[in-house]
Amino acid sequence: MTDRPNILFIQVDQLTASALRAYGDQICHAPALDALTDNGVVFENAYCNFPLCAPSRFSMATGQLCSTVRAYDNAAEFSAEIPTYAHYLRAAGYQTALSGKMHFIGPDQFHGFEKRLTADLYPGDFAWVPNWGNEGKRDTNDPRAVRIAGICERSVQIDYDEEVTFKAVQHIYDMARSDDERPFFLQVSYTHPHEPYLCRKEFWDLYEGKEIPMPRVGALPEQEHDPHSARLLKDFGMLGIQFSDDDVRRAIRSYYGSISYIDSLVARVLDALKATGADKNTVIIFTSDHGEMLGERGMWFKKHFFEKSLRVPLIMTAPWIKPQRVRELVSLVDLLPTFNAIAGTEERDAPLEGVDLSTLTDRGDPAPERAVYAEYLAEATPVPIFMIRRGQYKFISSSHDGEMLFDLRSDPDERSNLVYDAGHQEAVARFREEISRKWNEAALTRDIVLSQKRRAIVRDAMRQGEKQRWNHGESGTDMVIWYRGEQGYNEWAFDYI
Repeated sequence: MTDRPNILFIQVDQLTASALRAYGDQICHAPALDALTDNGVVFENAYCNFPLCAPSRFSMATGQLCSTVRAYDNAAEFSAEIPTYAHYLRAAGYQTALSGKMHFIGPDQFHGFEKRLTADLYPGDFAWVPNWGNEGKRDTNDPRAVRIAGICERSVQIDYDEEVTFKAVQHIYDMARSDDERPFFLQVSYTHPHEPYLCRKEFWDLYEGKEIPMPRVGALPEQEHDPHSARLLKDFGMLGIQFSDDDVRRAIRSYYGSISYIDSLVARVLDALKATGADKNTVIIFTSDHGEMLGERGMWFKKHFFEKSLRVPLIMTAPWIKPQRVRELVSLVDLLPTFNAIAGTEERDAPLEGVDLSTLTDRGDPAPERAVYAEYLAEATPVPIFMIRRGQYKFISSSHDGEMLFDLRSDPDERSNLVYDAGHQEAVARFREEISRKWNEAALTRDIVLSQKRRAIVRDAMRQGEKQRWNHGESGTDMVIWYRGEQGYNEWAFDYI
């Protein structure tokens, strides 16, 4: 057995930290995740760096902000020239494999992974490119996600996560039987608990008689929403819609059921790890790509910098790691330097945004000193939006929408914008100066708009003549059940029994 640890990286989709017992929830049934929590390090203040699937993952994989790697939206090409943690680990002598969703966009569908055990769930091309000049009618995220919530015995997303689990478990056994003595890096990436809010009856029944936690802040009238929230709600077809308490409660219960379902799949992967004895020399890291608003303020899904959308679970465990809780601010860009530190290798790229998470442990849990940076550069905004979380404050800046400053210590629900408060002008000035140093908004905006126009031309051209796909292991004529942008997303996602 190699002296260097294996790494099992488990990622889920759209799981807000506050839905887990590790982060204060009282009803979530997730015994496998609870065991990881009890035996590992819980990072209490972990954030994504872009509250949207593909950009969050590309930022995470490269240890860079999305503006740096030009990962602007869910249809932005992920450049093959930028090293990922899979490249670094593979170069360091690790066997690298991916089972599940990574949402790679572009002809390179590996990005350092030696093996891809499954296809991806979503299009690998430019099908979803936004258009800041004219968004038009969108076919993702609408009120049906809440209104159809409930029991579902089988959906395409369940099919996908079952395959992800089967392939990951098989790969663990295959590695144990092989003569390959290299340590392994295995990423297992699920699509649940991403909406639709549907779950199997087995997991729905776990919450029978439980008091489902309703949103702390109910639906707000349009005039109480910030401009970006109002645009998102309009984009989702939810502006002005007041869901019934029964609808909201059913959607949240289904979301919890999906978490319990994922927990059962994670348990199967962990059982295989233990059965092969690999658990004795494996670091396990669990996280999500972003959070979920889950009805707070009447909002659902993601794409905003509010805590429910931006804050994610982050748990790290290994037999030699002392269980503890860390309050320091961390984010997904910290994962690449953490993986490299575990492997004993160093980055040879430009300076990274993150740090090795292990350097933040065993310190007696001092007050947070770091800052976390996040961006939103995708649809439903006419300009980039930036976020800085430092100390007890969160600052959100948009040249189109204005600014927001929240004191998360005294105002955890983010209801009181302090940007014009006389007592906070010094803090506002510091944040403004930091924003101007961190980002060149004018140059970034020009690049985003040019990129959208170029990708739209490529997308439209590829729809003519003989069809091609960039998705892993597929030709343009292959029939697959995964979503490929050739029908309405909701019609695909809501096809269930």
